[in-house]
Amino acid sequence: MAETATTGTAATRQEPRPPAATKPVRWAADTVTAMREGARLRLDYSARSLWSADRAIEDIRREAAPYAAVETVLRGFGAYAGEVIVRRTGGEWWASGGEHWVRTPDGRLWDPMEEARRCYTADGSLRLLCRDASSGDH
Repeated sequence: MAETATTGTAATRQEPRPPAATKPVRWAADTVTAMREGARLRLDYSARSLWSADRAIEDIRREAAPYAAVETVLRGFGAYAGEVIVRRTGGEWWASGGEHWVRTPDGRLWDPMEEARRCYTADGSLRLLCRDASSGDH
């Protein structure tokens, strides 16, 4: 059996992830790598790092790139925000029909990929989504 890390942080636990997490966890990791190497932006899976993600999407929007050209990047930022929420709240990824959501322990469902798309249209915020998902208020 694999040993479980004893630090108590969500980022180091070695518990099995649900199959729904496979794709968004990979998209998030790819985004972290791409931003570190291409944009010199360090994303560390903290809620604070979502400020940087929101700013990066804002910069992409200012460049007026067509949505089709940035769709994969937005999906990656959404997956990254979803993974931040999962780690902060103890939530889990859910998937159906090719769509992925985060379910927080209080039963609420969140769509971070849609929120990233909304950020691109200046109508959303990954940072605020995380704040709302992390709060126990309904």
